[in-house]
Amino acid sequence: MGTMTLTESSNRGDRRRWVALIVVCLAMLMNALDGSIVNVALPSIQRDLHFSQANLTWVIDAYLITFGSFLLLAGRLGDLVGRKRVFLAGVAIFTSSSAMCGFATSQTMLIAGRFVQGVGGALSASVILAIIITEFPHTVERAKAMSAYIFVAVGGGAVGLVVGGVISQTINWHWIFFINLPIGVVTIIAGRALIEENVGLGIRNGVDVVGSILVTVALMVGIFAIVTATRYGWISVHSLVFGGLTAAMLSAFVVLEGRLKNPIMPLRILRLRSLMGTSVIRGFLATGMFSTFFLGALYLEHVLRYDPLKTGLSFLPITLVVAALSTGITARLVARLGSMLVLMPGMGAMILGLLLLAHAGEHAQYFTDVFPAFFLIGLGAGTAFVPLLTIAMAEVPKDDAGLGSGIVNVSMQMSAAIGLAVLGTLATDRSNSLIAAGHNVAHSLTVGYQLAFVVGAACVVTGACIAPFLLRGSKALDEERALSNDDRLELEARAAT
Repeated sequence: MGTMTLTESSNRGDRRRWVALIVVCLAMLMNALDGSIVNVALPSIQRDLHFSQANLTWVIDAYLITFGSFLLLAGRLGDLVGRKRVFLAGVAIFTSSSAMCGFATSQTMLIAGRFVQGVGGALSASVILAIIITEFPHTVERAKAMSAYIFVAVGGGAVGLVVGGVISQTINWHWIFFINLPIGVVTIIAGRALIEENVGLGIRNGVDVVGSILVTVALMVGIFAIVTATRYGWISVHSLVFGGLTAAMLSAFVVLEGRLKNPIMPLRILRLRSLMGTSVIRGFLATGMFSTFFLGALYLEHVLRYDPLKTGLSFLPITLVVAALSTGITARLVARLGSMLVLMPGMGAMILGLLLLAHAGEHAQYFTDVFPAFFLIGLGAGTAFVPLLTIAMAEVPKDDAGLGSGIVNVSMQMSAAIGLAVLGTLATDRSNSLIAAGHNVAHSLTVGYQLAFVVGAACVVTGACIAPFLLRGSKALDEERALSNDDRLELEARAAT
């Protein structure tokens, strides 16, 4: 009877962990939806609130600036005061600010709501990976959990395009924010019941207030410089001044952290080869991935003349492929073949998909030209990001898991922001030069987008080329190499269940 009781308790614990994973993924879904759903509704928002084209960009930039700048601080706060506490606070802030955005009747109210929304998104997103790796300590279970996380992070963007198109065409733009309210409420209630709190390191030894302010302001200024570079120019006085200020503050931050006994970011975390190496590689992948969503949507709308709903539906192959892989296929592949033998073909699939997208012209047909590209990009995302995340967090101590999660998110956010800004600038400049030379608009836009997709593919190629060197000596890869065939078969069997 005692054994039965222990078994039942273990089963309940397993169920709790997997349901808790659904809960944190709901928060990730809100963040992912928000990133794409707003883009679809921008024309409606512009008409209703009388935004100028320049001011309209702040609907996006306001969120990006606060989201990216608070990730590191929020991740470390999770280590210090408890990740569950930080997660629930973030969801609450995100949900309440979504209501503020939904009720917005002026430009100021909407932009202010987006600033606050970014803070809430950072608080919740920064600790999700840390919660996952503490809830799922075993390699194969963690890979399955990471697959679910990747599905929501990647698939949520495509779903956002569909939902945004439906809402914009059938109701009004206010409801793109209101849909967050029931998701947020359910997440808070379920999260309080199901997520286990970690024992925080505490703040009894003091909090690195100066370092916290310095790194947050530095990231805020840096992201502001990136998102406004397309307006002012990359080598303009504006961009150079803010870029230089960011570099100076980050340098001061590193010097300060090396001198403090209780820093907000212990410099030992920067010496973790797997965490820092995967951050660089993931950055190149993020550039290719997010260029697909943003510039791909522009290509479908402005060149192929798809309406918002049809544009959103066009991205479903990415979502469906990633969803299929997240059922455990990627986890089993990692268990049997090892991370590198899953990562490299995944990056290859993404490269091929981007090149196919670059080949699609102004008269492209969806099922012959666009669908194969999106299928391959989904295949690449579903297989490449999981081993990268697994390797990234393998060496991070549990006490620093929140900070490690924050670094993972910052690397993704900064890379995506820089990549989109650079690729967007390249596409715009190329298109404008062709229009000035007398070419028609559709042809000029197509060539501009094609150039951006080629550069995106080149970024992923760069990531693939440097991956074997940056990940050499990784703890996760060394452990995989030490596995016997029997060990691999056992891991694969566990992944299948």
